[in-house]
Amino acid sequence: MPELPDVELYIAALRPRIVGRRLERVRLFSPFVLRSFEPPLAAVNGETVGGLRRLGKRIVLELAGDLFVVIHLMVAGRFQWWEPQNPAAKPGGKIALAAFDFEHGTLGFTEASKKKRASLYVVRGEEALREHDPGGLDPLSIKLKDFRAALTRENHTVKRTLTDPRVFSGIGNAYSDEILHRAKVSPLKWTTRLDDDEIKRLHAATGKVLREWFERLRAETGDAFPTKVTAFRPEMAVHGKYREPCPVCGAPVQRIVYAENEANYCARCQTDGKVLADRSLSQLLKDDWPRTLEEWEAMRKPRAE
Repeated sequence: MPELPDVELYIAALRPRIVGRRLERVRLFSPFVLRSFEPPLAAVNGETVGGLRRLGKRIVLELAGDLFVVIHLMVAGRFQWWEPQNPAAKPGGKIALAAFDFEHGTLGFTEASKKKRASLYVVRGEEALREHDPGGLDPLSIKLKDFRAALTRENHTVKRTLTDPRVFSGIGNAYSDEILHRAKVSPLKWTTRLDDDEIKRLHAATGKVLREWFERLRAETGDAFPTKVTAFRPEMAVHGKYREPCPVCGAPVQRIVYAENEANYCARCQTDGKVLADRSLSQLLKDDWPRTLEEWEAMRKPRAE
């Protein structure tokens, strides 16, 4: 799922392309993506894009007439940009959800998934727009005092709290892994048990990781439109790096798989060498579940004949 750095990258690429431009029409290719009916989608045709903003992981197009188009890419939704082409063309082919046609080009909205989670809403007025805001605090500007209060308001694992859109805006599975690794904090530590130093490290790591990744992605993309928006990047420290060496200490990266997500971490850097129990595997292995890195590595080594 595109997270804060990716969403900001899209906004940075879209701003010079569509702000101040007239949206000629919106073509809908999937009946599942449009989740609102009043105002009708046709109300945005012919209106000028006055600005762009981010609501959590959502991208908002601000239009004249107090209209807003709210787009949530979810896991597999992406944007594409095409220069002027055949008006009858379907940008994105089989995975196309919608096309926003401007005189100088087309913004394509696609989703490479059969689950149809991406969504598009048209709303009128700031009050209606606020209903789409999960309410999380901006992790790029939050002060330490407010960060501490939000983080410890309820007692959950720190991984869950960082990714809760009602607590922090725009942090998901990938960048929470990177933040926790940078801060040297276990993903399963309870928020009310974090000491002051851990909270300070988390606060600092949150801003630094998100800013660094946005700047890195922006530098890689340049003036082109982003085409490789993904949660798995080779430069990441732990996310998607199961069994690969931690870039800090060299220990193999561990993971915990749950539901459709996973937590990736370094046991040596984040959990004092303790391998956290994966729910499914630990139930299967029971007493044979490795508790330390040494036991885990010994389990992986081929047995002598």
